[in-house]
Amino acid sequence: MDIDDLLAEVAVDSTSRETRDLQELTRCWVAERVAPEILPWPSQLMDRVLERIRRQIELVEDQTGNMDPKTNFKLIIIQTELERFKFLVRSFLRARIKKIDLHPLHIQARHTASMDTLQPLLSKSEYQYLTSHQSLLAAHYSSSFLSQFPASLQRLDDTTGGISMADKPDEDKAVFVRALRDVGDIFVEGTDRRFEMKRGDVWVVRWSAVKQWAVGSGTGDVELM
Repeated sequence: MDIDDLLAEVAVDSTSRETRDLQELTRCWVAERVAPEILPWPSQLMDRVLERIRRQIELVEDQTGNMDPKTNFKLIIIQTELERFKFLVRSFLRARIKKIDLHPLHIQARHTASMDTLQPLLSKSEYQYLTSHQSLLAAHYSSSFLSQFPASLQRLDDTTGGISMADKPDEDKAVFVRALRDVGDIFVEGTDRRFEMKRGDVWVVRWSAVKQWAVGSGTGDVELM
């Protein structure tokens, strides 16, 4: 461990939990908007953030109407902070729902595969939305045109001939990343390109080459920008 790591630990310890949660939520928001794939649901972080939002809303409702100038000023600060958290949460969820709408079958398969891990891909509410949305789409497609096809051609997740009918995100999309730690050699699949990613380096690289190290999708050694 070098001096930078020691200073980073001291900085983290002196920072309040609320500030750390805000920083982590901001990073998750940026990563979700940048990454072509949906990232694992940050359950512990979102539980803390949503509980804090609930408590702040209750506090604002209880104190509204108090004529004390100090209390009113305090409420203004609380409401400003509350709106900042609410904006990040709403935008974060919209980015995830957009990906669910675009690639429902692919995400459903990934979520099922992640159920045995400590970090499922989707939250319970997101999975309920995905299954309900997919059921409505399947019923609409069936009544519109699929019912007229042979039974063998009616499946939306058919993989006959080694070709999947489920749309997938573009894993070769270029993303901006910053290394939070020394990652080592990165190999770009499909090319002969290799490069060494060290702490503090900023690269433009294919998502497929760095996704296993990305924040929210692995060890967290790489931060999306």
